[in-house]
Amino acid sequence: MPIFETISDDLNEALKAGDKNRVSILRMIKSAVRNSEIDKKAPLDDDEVMSILKTFVKRGKESIDQFTNAGRTDLAEKEKQELTFIQVYLPKQLSEEETRSMISDIVNEVGAQGPKDMGNVMKEIMSKSKGQVDGKLANKLLKEILEV
Repeated sequence: MPIFETISDDLNEALKAGDKNRVSILRMIKSAVRNSEIDKKAPLDDDEVMSILKTFVKRGKESIDQFTNAGRTDLAEKEKQELTFIQVYLPKQLSEEETRSMISDIVNEVGAQGPKDMGNVMKEIMSKSKGQVDGKLANKLLKEILEV
């Protein structure tokens, strides 16, 4: 079943259950997808919907950092709760150790020698990971591996 249909079904379930927080975030996602479909003038495929979801996750993580730094733990907790709703639709993220192992394998495969090869390696990491690797974490680990 396409992700968008799953989101729509989950929205209907949340409406029936009276889960206002979940309804709110699912409506926001559905609205963003519909707006993108209007801009594209065609239905979005699963990869495009995933891209929208990743954008929501990225914004959410940034908001959590900002709220935490500002001492607004109540708002940070609300954002964390929303992130858990969104991440249900995304592929499981690899752990730091799994990511490090994958990056090491790709560095050896590509034959990267130093920081000048980061772009090629990052491109390869992101294409092979299929959304399972956090870009910031991959970048940090790649810098560590290539700098040594």
